[in-house]
Amino acid sequence: MSETLLKTPLHALHLELGARMVPFAGYDMPVQYPLGVLKEHLHTREQAGLFDVSHMGQVLLKGRDAASALETLVPVDIIDLPVGMQRYAMFTNEHGGILDDLMVANLGDETLLLVVNAACKDQDLAHLQRHIGQRCEVQPLFDQRALLALQGPAAVKVLQRLAHEVADMTFMQVRPVTLLGHPCWVSRSGYTGEDGYEISVPVAGAETLARELLKQPEVQPIGLGARDSLRLEAGLCLYGHDMSSDTSPVQANLVWAMSKPRRADGARAGGFPGAQAIFGQQREGVKRKRVGLLPQERTPVREGAEIVDAEGTLVGTICSGGFGPTLSAPVAMGYVDTEHAALDTLLYALVRGKKVALKVSKTPFVAPRYYRV
Repeated sequence: MSETLLKTPLHALHLELGARMVPFAGYDMPVQYPLGVLKEHLHTREQAGLFDVSHMGQVLLKGRDAASALETLVPVDIIDLPVGMQRYAMFTNEHGGILDDLMVANLGDETLLLVVNAACKDQDLAHLQRHIGQRCEVQPLFDQRALLALQGPAAVKVLQRLAHEVADMTFMQVRPVTLLGHPCWVSRSGYTGEDGYEISVPVAGAETLARELLKQPEVQPIGLGARDSLRLEAGLCLYGHDMSSDTSPVQANLVWAMSKPRRADGARAGGFPGAQAIFGQQREGVKRKRVGLLPQERTPVREGAEIVDAEGTLVGTICSGGFGPTLSAPVAMGYVDTEHAALDTLLYALVRGKKVALKVSKTPFVAPRYYRV
């Protein structure tokens, strides 16, 4: 099996660091290091963690028409995205379902940088080429650039040792930065709820940069296990689990990500796949939606567990769940029938035939610490 898995440019380094490797989205990826998932999670919250996210897909869109072309595929304002900023977006289908979620950065010079999910990157590339390839240049960087995430309250202190200008950046800003002689694109963003950076670096410089960052006393390598528990505490969705082509932004509770100009009453309303279906759901409501759930005992509830009401009637399903080390308690998200989605509603997950009490809760479970002025 492992022979068929793809490897990131840091694969040899992961092995050298003693990582436990697992298949993930077609790649051989580190799920944890000798420190262990719990300590890796807490270290990221307290200091700085380095994640290899090079399995993600990076794509450039180039040309005068790139922004308006991309707007035909996402319910997000790309035309007015300022140079040096990035925005969260979603590809939608004709039914209003989510094909993938992604980050879009305006690099200037009529160039957009897209970062898409690893498991979706080939289909996303085909989607872009098929629908807007005639209007702008679609340039995949899958084998050309790695992606590192430096996350945690000490991330700024660490990275400014290599490039002082990163300290001035605020949440969701992106800029070209030279790190150890390599031309990088650095964004002040991440997937943990913490302050931090994502660094797109040429493959040739990835290992050198990772080793230099790991030399810093605040930094530990962090695997996919802690990445998942960190994003779950932050209430962040994972594609293929918390949203899919069968769930809309309304059902997934992601309407906040739909830019005002693209909404039903906006200046550039609609014009993306499934717009009318999504607008209809906003008007009329949906039968189910994603909510945060706090188990009321120590038993973690996992993806796929059924959710029932007090009478035992099936009312939903867990889409993500696990232990939240920061809270020292289990946390979960799930889709429930809308009449059971109000805050503090008491529900039950079925775990090995036993009912585990759940309370519908606000997300994020842990307050984010993004750096805003």
